[in-house]
Amino acid sequence: MRDAGILLHISSLPSPHGIGTLGKAAYDFTDFLEKTGTRYWQILPLGPTGCGDSPYQTFSIFAGNPYFIDLDMLREDGLLTEEELDAVSFGSDPENADYGQLYAHRPGLLHKAWKRGRDRDAEPVSRFREENSGWIEDYALFMAARQLFSEKPWTQWPEDIRLCHVRPDGRETIERYSAFLKEGVDYEIYVQYLFYRQWDALRAYAGGRGVEFIGDVPIYVPMDSADVWAEPGYFQLDGALCPTEVAGVPPDGFTADGQLWGNPLYDWDAMAADGFAWWLRRLKAASKLFDITRIDHFRGLSGYWAVPYGETTARNGRWRQGPGKAFIDAVKAALPEMRFIAEDLGYLTPDVLELVRHSGWPGMKVLEFAFDSREPSDYLPHNYPKNCVCYAGTHDNETARQWFESMCPEAREYAASYMALTESEGFNKGLIRTGMSSVAELFVSQMQDWLGKGGEARMNTPGTVGSNWKWRMTTDALTPAVIQDIITMTALYGRARKREG
Repeated sequence: MRDAGILLHISSLPSPHGIGTLGKAAYDFTDFLEKTGTRYWQILPLGPTGCGDSPYQTFSIFAGNPYFIDLDMLREDGLLTEEELDAVSFGSDPENADYGQLYAHRPGLLHKAWKRGRDRDAEPVSRFREENSGWIEDYALFMAARQLFSEKPWTQWPEDIRLCHVRPDGRETIERYSAFLKEGVDYEIYVQYLFYRQWDALRAYAGGRGVEFIGDVPIYVPMDSADVWAEPGYFQLDGALCPTEVAGVPPDGFTADGQLWGNPLYDWDAMAADGFAWWLRRLKAASKLFDITRIDHFRGLSGYWAVPYGETTARNGRWRQGPGKAFIDAVKAALPEMRFIAEDLGYLTPDVLELVRHSGWPGMKVLEFAFDSREPSDYLPHNYPKNCVCYAGTHDNETARQWFESMCPEAREYAASYMALTESEGFNKGLIRTGMSSVAELFVSQMQDWLGKGGEARMNTPGTVGSNWKWRMTTDALTPAVIQDIITMTALYGRARKREG
């Protein structure tokens, strides 16, 4: 089966309240995907973001981002008033999210919604709390405690609450703080109830129209997260719960110092001891959000770069053995119905390629990686296996137009020749056509490339902070011409999805 998908994060949808949400624009985009025959809507992680605004650095692997709760839906539900929404500004730039304004004003509005809805919605919230008891109590207490301690990371909290999950009297400490912070805990749980109520409704709507979601699971979690605070035994931490080594990638031709991500590394022996139960819970939770789950940095499951804690670059790290086939076998045995994509980009050694083969999951091919030289490349479409997902570019890459404009003359000439580009077609459509016509069972394009956007619409530049994750699509972007282009292309190359019934 040949299919097509479009990558557009929820934050990039248009909305009047500063960032894309799960409201009307999400439903309109679902209708757009159905109309164009596009089966898959790929998004980035949905968790609550912190400093830096990255969806890959969230406070919880289970929780949803409160920024994505649609405020107009809350108004329609009687939880907010028109006057309350009109009194708040979320910035004046419709093409860029203003996270400073969101941080300043969103919590106040959600607190108003909670105060109006907590008694009315007590019964469904209680059910939601019980259904998600495996994570939500820890998460809600974590977030309430962050407020109590002026949003400092948990590693800087008082010792009793910081070490409560490893000390003999920890349960008493948790109960004491939970009672003291009851209102904060209840508020955080209500916000998650609102998020999941809106997400479940959107996913049901999409499913009824033959549209499915591809979602991302980052391989690592941040140190300052409810996940590490609540279950430190699964991570490489010392007795004081400080990391011993942290995640990164080694130096390469692009970065002489490598990349120092700083995430705590997993204690894979501890995880293997209980059959990778933590990961199975995590992936099962992802299956309730997405139809297909992309595992980010898949090569870290084979071997990962470990950097001593305290280093300022990744240069002095070393390769360590990952869980390998035992992990894959545990996932396939416990979650046989789940569908995955292996993000097998980066430095691929034979053991990584063997692990992808062993999993049977499709790997990734990125067209923007195909034309760096005249040397043979696995990213050139004529080398693809059918069991792969072809991307024009990912959220970490330049837009197609930006990439083409920045290429050296030799690479540009090679790409133009390979893809048989014509001046009338333009590079964006030529790159999309090349991916669409490949044998890959799924081709995914960024929405920015259909719109012909340049560097101003790049979603993320790895290794930089301050200007990422901001781009938003405007309300008038999906013109009849754009819609017809996608309809024509998906039909021409046998990727148009027809809804049954």
